[in-house]
Amino acid sequence: MNSKLKILVNLLIVILLLSFTNFAQEQKDISINAAERTQTIEAILSRLNKSYVFPETAAQMEKSIRARIQKGEYDKVTSSAVLAQTLTKHLQDVSRDKHLQILFNYEPRPFSVTQSAPSLELLRDYRRVALSQSNSINHGFKRVERLDGNLGYLRVDLLVDPEFGGDTAAAAMNFVSNTNALIIDIRYCNGGVPEMVALLSTYLFEGAPVHLSDIYERPTNETQQFWTLPYVPAKRYIGKDVYILTSNRTASAAEQFAYDLKQLKRVTIIGETTIGAANTGGTVRINEHFQVFLPTGRGVNSITKTNWEGVGVKPDVEVLEEQALNKAQIVALNKLIETSTDEGWKERWKARVEILLKQPQ
Repeated sequence: MNSKLKILVNLLIVILLLSFTNFAQEQKDISINAAERTQTIEAILSRLNKSYVFPETAAQMEKSIRARIQKGEYDKVTSSAVLAQTLTKHLQDVSRDKHLQILFNYEPRPFSVTQSAPSLELLRDYRRVALSQSNSINHGFKRVERLDGNLGYLRVDLLVDPEFGGDTAAAAMNFVSNTNALIIDIRYCNGGVPEMVALLSTYLFEGAPVHLSDIYERPTNETQQFWTLPYVPAKRYIGKDVYILTSNRTASAAEQFAYDLKQLKRVTIIGETTIGAANTGGTVRINEHFQVFLPTGRGVNSITKTNWEGVGVKPDVEVLEEQALNKAQIVALNKLIETSTDEGWKERWKARVEILLKQPQ
């Protein structure tokens, strides 16, 4: 994949993540007849067999769908929106792949069977739209602050491309650089791009670059490696504990961030087991009204040689997501109390822990 096309794919992923709620909440519908339904299903199965990351699973999904066709399970489906929802459920029942989704759009969108490199004009248009959307959410950085006890807190709701969010990441890391421990909150983060995972991870290491993970892409039979970077434009957070907050909605690249750092023993994860969506991909148009978010690649951690698909990332300290921030502060402060020789700070931390323990759990 050339660099321009790779940038386009990353921008498309960001746009999809930002607009996914709109897809889910779209209320308009159109009726679909038997011929259109058959064409849509056949096109989906063809794309799955051609590009889905696991060929054997693609074959199993096709077998399952064809068995349902034989039973007439789709014969009474005349709603395009219902067909998309039903096929998504049936495909996920077999694959257990939460990234795999059939998406319906009411407004017809151009469809072409030819594949060509995007024009410079199209790239500029996508970049403009993606940058505008990224700006509107501060490039995914929701909150950064210094909590009582000199704990840093960073909430990241989307991991956007460093081309957009790199400066904001640097500003956030500089702000928390003088704290005694850092809490990174990804409880509300449903993903992003691995390049931002690598950038944020870099701030937590020093010395030679560290191998984080790889992504294998079936269509090209290529593997892309992701390492921490040799340089970042802000202070690194070195020699101090880092805690990551997770929920059962933490997904995709956010899970990669937690999983890779957990395997490297750089962080303590507090919260709930994550959603379990490790496969990578992008949207593929089937016809004017249907597209599929098609996982074509899989993450491969540098240590475990596997990933979190279907099982999620299990926290080191398991608590309900609404209790995670409180618990992380207690764990961090108790660790500081145990290891510090500064009696003044130890008394402040003990007083803060007493306050946190009295709060509703």
